[in-house]
Amino acid sequence: MDRIWSPWRHAYVTRSEETPGCVFCIARTIGEGQQLIVHEGTLGYVILNKFPYNAGHLMVVPHRHVAQMALLEDSELSEMAKLTQLCERVLTEAYSPQGINVGMNLGRPAGAGIVDHLHIHLVPRWNGDTNFMTVVGEVRVLPEELPKTAERLRPIFMKLG
Repeated sequence: MDRIWSPWRHAYVTRSEETPGCVFCIARTIGEGQQLIVHEGTLGYVILNKFPYNAGHLMVVPHRHVAQMALLEDSELSEMAKLTQLCERVLTEAYSPQGINVGMNLGRPAGAGIVDHLHIHLVPRWNGDTNFMTVVGEVRVLPEELPKTAERLRPIFMKLG
């Protein structure tokens, strides 16, 4: 029998309580979180999803702690759109995906895991990238560890950003 190991997901699937404070605000101040940030803008930043759906799963996050798009200043909204566009270009160069899911979940009923700090997800997709493991085993198989993803993406953000 083959075994597929994804030990980094253990912390996610067994967590019993929410992390105190905002994970996005905290990420900018602690080493582990800073290692996940792959690009800094003026009013926002791009961070790897710690529990990715696919390799290269990025999130665009405003620096300011806001929960709704309606609360963003025009300059913040504009930069988030530009960072999302940059992420599309970076992911295309780094991974050559056949598609990219781009979206937000506003509020817990809409699927937001982090409700109080707005963020945009970008998930690279390929034909056939979902398989029986997700459906039957409730496990995602990722071909790349987060430090390798960051190492791959940072130089492209530097070049294109």
